[in-house]
Amino acid sequence: MLMKNSVADQKGRLKSILGGSAGNMVEWYDWYVYSAFTLYFAPIFFPKGDQTAQLLNAAAVFAVGFLMRPIGAWIMGIYADRRGRKAGLTLSVTLMCTGSLMIAVTPGYESIGVLAPIVLVLARLLQGISVGGEYGASATYLSEMAGKSRRGFFSSFQYVTLISGQLLALAVLLILQQVMPERDLEAWGWRIPFAIGGVLAVIVFYLRRGLAETQSYKNAQGTTAPRSSGFALFTQYPREAFTVIALTAGGTLAFYAYTTYLQKFLVNTSGFSRESASQITAAALFVFMLLQPVAGALSDRIGRKPLMVGFGILGVLFTYLIFSTLAGTKDPTMAFALCLAALVIVTGYTSINAVVKAEMFPAHIRALGVALPYAIANTVFGGTAEYVALWFKQAGIEYGFFWYVTGMIGLSLIVYLRMRDTREHSLIHED
Repeated sequence: MLMKNSVADQKGRLKSILGGSAGNMVEWYDWYVYSAFTLYFAPIFFPKGDQTAQLLNAAAVFAVGFLMRPIGAWIMGIYADRRGRKAGLTLSVTLMCTGSLMIAVTPGYESIGVLAPIVLVLARLLQGISVGGEYGASATYLSEMAGKSRRGFFSSFQYVTLISGQLLALAVLLILQQVMPERDLEAWGWRIPFAIGGVLAVIVFYLRRGLAETQSYKNAQGTTAPRSSGFALFTQYPREAFTVIALTAGGTLAFYAYTTYLQKFLVNTSGFSRESASQITAAALFVFMLLQPVAGALSDRIGRKPLMVGFGILGVLFTYLIFSTLAGTKDPTMAFALCLAALVIVTGYTSINAVVKAEMFPAHIRALGVALPYAIANTVFGGTAEYVALWFKQAGIEYGFFWYVTGMIGLSLIVYLRMRDTREHSLIHED
């Protein structure tokens, strides 16, 4: 009987992890569709001009969405700590659905003038709130559901689904590029992926309503611990909160530089066609996705710290070399190899960053502790990555961005070297 209960518990745990991961994929698909289709819809929402100027405007709106992520992390992190991880996950996907459908149906600049970019901004603000809360709720949910011995492995599926969401966005782009004339894709076809995202989000809403709640959350409700709040986070856990900000800064900047910006870099700097850039990026991201659980499982054996330190050292040594070489290559195979090299390096951060943060906080404030400091760093460094890169390019000193990424990885490396290994000092208690 005990064995049957154990098997049932394991099946229930796996079902919850898969269910939470599937919802996370759709959330990130909706978020990344904006980046994947920027080259097509930027001329629709903004006045006519040169391509770099239009991309700058679109990148600025992308960054504005990030400005709402700390607000979303604050509000929804508290919500997930007080009302449950499942409740937080359900609310986040509702907001994401609304934002996607708004972008799908909004007329262009030539039809409604300045209202077009205004609605685009409002939609991205909603999506920013959603993603701000999604990260903390999903990272906490997966880490608490995983079990101690395989926590690194299962929590890595947050980035598996994050990347698969990005890959799904790119797959939709590649399919539409193949089946639609380019003029139709530029005129109206780019709206299709946003509509798909809205429909998928509705499906995920019902999926998440059926998820099981974590035992860690249930245990926290029976304690006398203070209620989750931003004031409690930064007064009672200031060291942990600022450590999350510092360890995130270099990792999130590298991630967005190596993923969302790289597609534009291949077109705007290397000179590849939009179709070739999409194919190169998608292939590299697919391999990157497969590496996440491998690195997560490795962290369960050797600890979290060695992986983060490895990312820091390799990022400092090779970021400038990878970008500067990629800028001059015309060979798709070489471009793929360079993109993949960058993504292999950043795997040391992406595969375990969720569990590292979750293991640093007690259950009653864990969702907020994971979400808010991360969102602050993500807004300042990740959300502005494309804009900063394009600003350096427009100023004629594109190499400055390469050094900027290198420097920020170096600063985070200092934190990685000084912090404790959270695998050995985890505050997640399931029993």
